[in-house]
Formats: sequence, C-alpha cells, structure tokens
Amino acid sequence: MTNVSCVALSGGVGGAKLALGLYKAIADPTELLVVANTGDDFEHLGLRICPDIDTVTYTLGGISNLELGWGRQDESWAFMETLSLLGGETWFNLGDRDLALHVERTRRLQTGETLSDVTADMANRLGIKAAIAPMADRDVRTIVETPEGPLAFQHYFVRDRCKPTVTGFRFNGAAEATPSSALDLALSGVGPDLVVICPSNPFISVDPILAVPGIRDRLLRLGAPVIAVSPIVGGKAIKGPTAKMMDELGMDVTAAGVARHYAGLIDGFVLDTVDKDAAAEVEDLGMNVLVTNTLMKSLDDRVMLAREIIAFSEQLK
Repeated sequence: MTNVSCVALSGGVGGAKLALGLYKAIADPTELLVVANTGDDFEHLGLRICPDIDTVTYTLGGISNLELGWGRQDESWAFMETLSLLGGETWFNLGDRDLALHVERTRRLQTGETLSDVTADMANRLGIKAAIAPMADRDVRTIVETPEGPLAFQHYFVRDRCKPTVTGFRFNGAAEATPSSALDLALSGVGPDLVVICPSNPFISVDPILAVPGIRDRLLRLGAPVIAVSPIVGGKAIKGPTAKMMDELGMDVTAAGVARHYAGLIDGFVLDTVDKDAAAEVEDLGMNVLVTNTLMKSLDDRVMLAREIIAFSEQLK
C-alpha cells in the first residue's frame, strides 16, 4: 500500500471501479476523497435520486449489485411490482433496499441538511473510511440537447435508453453552484498528492463537475498532477454511451479523442495497452502517458491499476 492523498472525480459504474481500486491501494483510506457527479440527480416519485453518489457508496461499501451492474446486492422488487399494479411510473427501477436510502435522504434534505452531510453520514454508517462527497450541494442538472429538443438526463439515459442523437449538453444551475465543502477543503492549502479523473463519461460525468465555478481553475493551479484514465479502449466504450456521444458530436471515437477533450487540464493520461500506438499522439498534446491494462474485470485489476496510477503520479512530480 502507498501513503498518498488523492481526490478522485467519478461518475457511476466505471468511475466507481477505479475508486474502489484506489480505496484498497492507499495505505490510509481516509486520505481518499471521491467526488461524485450530481448532474445525473433528479426528483422521481417525490424522492431525491443520486445515481452516481449511490453507485460509489454501494461499491466502496461492498454492497453493490454485481449481477445488474447497478443498485444494491440482495435486492427485491416488491415496491416496483406494486407500483406497476397501481399504474405508477416504472421506467426507473428502484429496488426495495435502494428505496430506503432515497426515502431517508429525501427526508433529511427536507429538514435542511446538505447533500454533503447526508452523503458523508450514510457512507460512515456503511463502514466506508474514505470520504464521499457530491461535487456541489446546490442542484445541478444535466440537460442533453437533441434535434427533437432538450431532454432531462435520466429521460435520455434510462427512459429513452440513449437512443436520441446528441448535439450537446448544458448543466443547469452549475453557474450558481460552488464546490462542496469537502472538495473545497481538499483543493485548498497544500492540496492532495494527486487528482484522478476516473474512466467515466467525459461529457455527462466529468464535465458537470468541471462546470462548477472554481473547480477547473483550482485543478489547474494545483502543484499535484492531474491524471485522467481513458473510458475508450480500442474505439469502444467500456461502459455506457461515451462512444455513441463522441461519434454524434463529430469527435474521433478514440482514446486520443478523449485526451484532446481534457487537453490543457491534465498532466497525465492513461491508455490501455490496446491503444499503445496512440501514445505519441497524446504526448503531442502536452501530456505524459501511461500505457497499461485498464480493463478492470476483477478487484485485483482495480487495485493494480490504482497502484500504477499512483506510481505514475510520483514520476510526474
């Protein structure tokens, strides 16, 4: 294990895999802060749903549903079955165990607690030693622009199954938001030893975080290296609609295309061995490159990748 302090910027499933690797690789897990995208958050059935926060929390807590790839393990679906019988909206699945979290979070937010406070307390109750925080406490909502008009993110992603063509994105509320208290503190003073941008979707998982005023500028001023891991391997997305979005936005659907998206922000970029021939192209963008296995099929894969990223960051210093 390595003595290092780290801030990881994460979306959902793909980001949470690397976050777990970092959690296991860092000697003192309290030195890890995982900042989750909240642009995916929405209100559904009167409840505040925070998909990326919950995925990170369930993953680090060891209770994620490995079979489905989302939600909690040992889940049951009586609520959804009854909701369907009563004619309610069933396009967004909420398992019975998962539902308890949404109910309690909504209740606490309505009493005046911040999303940061609720998230931190729930992580603590699940025995998680690392800090998990939203990117901001103020609501930020990702809107997907399509030729047929704008779509709320979860309508695009879940209800419509990513079928509409993407022409752009906007992040409503971002301009008025400020970094969450945990992120603000982490980027103040001496700052962390490194910042990792997990292999999450650059447009809908990472860009909402960077859209919060002050975050991008403070990352640029950090003395610590900022390292991004490509979510594109061999021209395909490991998870989700990243490749589809890149194609529809007229971008090269390659790892180098992702690197160009982050150009000017990051110091290092991690390529999978499949894409090793793109190393020179990425280096021409002014980035250092690590080529390694980024396919995290097992816990050992996740920890090994985390260790290699940490060692890479030491070289960049």
